[in-house]
Amino acid sequence: MIEWQKCDYHTYLDTGVELQTSGTTGRPKTIFQDPGKIHEANIVARSVQGIDNNSEILTICSLKHAGGLLAQTLPGVEAGASVEVMPYNPYRWVMEIEKYTHSHLTPRMADAIIRTKTFNNLNLSGITIMCGSDPVPARIINSFTKQGARFIANWGMTEIGPVAINKTFMPGDEAVDFGKYTILGDAFHCEWRIVDKELHVRGDICVYDDWFATGDKVVEHNGTLYYIGRVDDIR
Repeated sequence: MIEWQKCDYHTYLDTGVELQTSGTTGRPKTIFQDPGKIHEANIVARSVQGIDNNSEILTICSLKHAGGLLAQTLPGVEAGASVEVMPYNPYRWVMEIEKYTHSHLTPRMADAIIRTKTFNNLNLSGITIMCGSDPVPARIINSFTKQGARFIANWGMTEIGPVAINKTFMPGDEAVDFGKYTILGDAFHCEWRIVDKELHVRGDICVYDDWFATGDKVVEHNGTLYYIGRVDDIR
């Protein structure tokens, strides 16, 4: 398994890498990301987030999981972008983020960042924030767009890629939750279908050839998917 700041990124692009699922959506397990799947996922991630060789990426999520390594880090490395990896600290993130163009957060990280005393003084214009790994409530989205960020509410899994379904909010946009449900996305970078309310996915960014049952329950409304809960939580 990879260590925090001792990654040979280009080796992963050539040979693949084993990643540990976070355990937030089921029992933790090890998933092998082969080079072909990583490359296809990198293409999607760069397209969605506008990552290129001029991008300045701040990685604070664990490189042992897909969000830290695959959402921005490897897509950026493959594009020749600048990538800096530092341990997560909400106060340091607020102090440093205006130097960068991209950063990936979990909702818990984002919530802690919002609660820092100087968050409301930030100018996040020109900065793209990707947020996923858990449901992303409208309250978090709106806090960042209010500060000028382009905010991407994102759904992905280690098995299907970290940038699979998402919705982009531009500076000043206001997100609204669908009743008690949080947004999953309206832009799709994999094939998807709903079977008994459970989301099934497949595609070039998936480690499996056939349909993968994600265990996430969703509802579709006007072309947008919303997260209901996990299969085990609803049974």
